Amino acid sequence: MDGSTIIPIAIIMIAFASVVAIVTSYFKLQRHRADAAALAEYRKLAEQIAANQQATNERLTELNDRIKAVEKLLQSVG
Repeated sequence: MDGSTIIPIAIIMIAFASVVAIVTSYFKLQRHRADAAALAEYRKLAEQIAANQQATNERLTELNDRIKAVEKLLQSVG
């Protein structure tokens, strides 16, 4: 092999390596986007759970106050 055949082979190998690097980067980006979307969905779900838990705590506090009022009423009658 002389210099005239090595240069085209080297250019083709560099071009192939570049294409492989671009394709690999593209699929990593797509995977990252999917992970980000899933993370956003989990964050939204966590916010909903926190809001539901707060509402449940408020309802339990209200029920506890009612039970105390009923107990006080029963103690005053009995």
